[in-house]
Amino acid sequence: MTESTASYELAQVNIARPKAPLDSPQLKDFVEALDPVNAVADAADGFVWRLQGDSGNATDVRVLGDEWLMVNMSTWRDTNALTAFMYQGRHRELMARRRDFFERLEEAVTALWWVPAGHRPTVAEAESRLLHLREHGPTRHAFTLRTSFPPAAVEGAS
Repeated sequence: MTESTASYELAQVNIARPKAPLDSPQLKDFVEALDPVNAVADAADGFVWRLQGDSGNATDVRVLGDEWLMVNMSTWRDTNALTAFMYQGRHRELMARRRDFFERLEEAVTALWWVPAGHRPTVAEAESRLLHLREHGPTRHAFTLRTSFPPAAVEGAS
């Protein structure tokens, strides 16, 4: 890892609107997979931090003033570490079934941005980045895995 990337971590936020309450039979498989998937994330190479509420996951944290929207936030060493986690094992299985559990939202539901190493993003910060991405598309301020920017590109940027 270069000195430039060592001073930054990749923050990610994704939101979802469940099709039913968390205690419903429709979401049983999703809810039962949360702790095992979070344990895999916590142990993944390049994982740094994840948002947790009182439940130990973030299902009780709300975003964008919507009681039905759930938020997931974490920080990672870099895009490669995040991608490696996302597309393997139990997380990949859940992603393949996301339409069983969550409504399809038309607007961007995932945003990435670089933060100083050790910074823990707030929900308000994540909301701001996601709304920026929705309004402006991928930029150094908020981007996607498909259109990403290296951490060196944000030096001096706000």
